[in-house]
Amino acid sequence: MATMTHVRDPRETRHLGAVLAVLLATGWAANHFAAIVPVLAEREGHSTALLDGVYGIYALGLLPGLIGGGALSDRLGRAWVVLPGALLAAAGTLVLLAQHDAAGLLVGRFVVGLGAGLTFGAGTAWAADIGGRSGTVLAGVFLTSGFAVGPFVSGGLAVVAPAPLTVPFAASAVLSLVAVGWAYAVAPSPAPGPLARPVGLTGGTGPGPALAWSLPVGVLVFASVTVPLLTLPPRLPAGGGGPVLVGSAALLVLGVGVAVQTLARARAFGPRAGIVGALSAAVGFGTAAAVGEQVSLLVLAVVCLALGSAYGLCLREGLLDVETLAPAERRGLMTGVFYVVTYLGFGLPLLLTTLDPLLGARAPLLVVAALAAAVATLRWVQVRRGHPAR
Repeated sequence: MATMTHVRDPRETRHLGAVLAVLLATGWAANHFAAIVPVLAEREGHSTALLDGVYGIYALGLLPGLIGGGALSDRLGRAWVVLPGALLAAAGTLVLLAQHDAAGLLVGRFVVGLGAGLTFGAGTAWAADIGGRSGTVLAGVFLTSGFAVGPFVSGGLAVVAPAPLTVPFAASAVLSLVAVGWAYAVAPSPAPGPLARPVGLTGGTGPGPALAWSLPVGVLVFASVTVPLLTLPPRLPAGGGGPVLVGSAALLVLGVGVAVQTLARARAFGPRAGIVGALSAAVGFGTAAAVGEQVSLLVLAVVCLALGSAYGLCLREGLLDVETLAPAERRGLMTGVFYVVTYLGFGLPLLLTTLDPLLGARAPLLVVAALAAAVATLRWVQVRRGHPAR
């Protein structure tokens, strides 16, 4: 894991740790729902289209939170946005705990998305303010860890707990409340203005270069996660796509994402890592397309490895592009815009489900694989011309 050598004050270390804990807990709240989808289908009889829509409406809630929250945190300070956002995500989790009909699921997931949007963009900018480039990388690692561990734990709880549609949501809500309490206790008093001095490269180049470099790889970030978690498990042999399997797939794909982010930092991969990430996405989507309707556990594992690498590298490179190219005073807004684009990938499973009766399972995924290859080509051209700041 990345070190925090630039954070010399122990209070800043505790401060950064608390911010990372909030990101982990909110990432858990945002993604553990993937492991509950099979339980909702079995116990409540909800259709695949409805559950894909419920999973995807989270991204609709993210949009105002990411853009508005990031910009607001630039003006008021990060804690004013991040801590209420994490509490809002916990409130949405409690709605999901209490109500399992279509309306409750849609409202709960939307509220979770709104709170996560407020937390992710401003929280990542907060970590960058404290820890510079290392803080940016750690924010991605801890957020990914929450995305990975949440479905794995909730999938296990859905199998062994006496109330599979209650205990996983309760555990997530408690974790969020504990993390927010810790952050509130150790963070500087929330007052208008910057909550921590930006470190490292603070001048930036401008919003245009930041978005030109970060957004193409950003498109692939969560598209690379949702396909192995939502699209492929229902195509396994009968009985193979339960909550434990989905949780294990999440742990694998996102665990690989954490590992490659850590490796990229340790080996100083540089901007070329974005090329590898986009090519990994092309391989993963292409493999999923090749097998069509029938997916084996081996194929699912291969796709998880390829798309996990794509997720980790594209997320890392996009966040670093924002951190190094965006002006410090607009870092929150630019981070929010980047995350908005990444979360477009949450709509991919619903799109694939909609197109399946018309085009089959292969053709849409082949198009997505071709788009990933195009992103790799664009990134290669950009790198050949030289990164403005890295």
